[in-house]
Amino acid sequence: MVRPRRSTLLRKRMREQLIKALLAHAQGDIQKHVANVEVYLTNPAGIGEHSNIVEAIEQELDMIAKYQDQIDMINKYFKK
Repeated sequence: MVRPRRSTLLRKRMREQLIKALLAHAQGDIQKHVANVEVYLTNPAGIGEHSNIVEAIEQELDMIAKYQDQIDMINKYFKK
């Protein structure tokens, strides 16, 4: 019976941990930007530094799309 080398197992574990961390980071950032959009939608007058609420929401949506793209690419090309 051939056993995998210890270094091979460590590399596999590191790879899995990095992928897990990247996914968690992207998902957390998505939730942050979703929360910001919800604030803009429910209380637009309370956001004093943003005179153009639509533009601010578009920027948040762009960030959500960026992180969703990262998740999609990780799942498509790197998860086994």
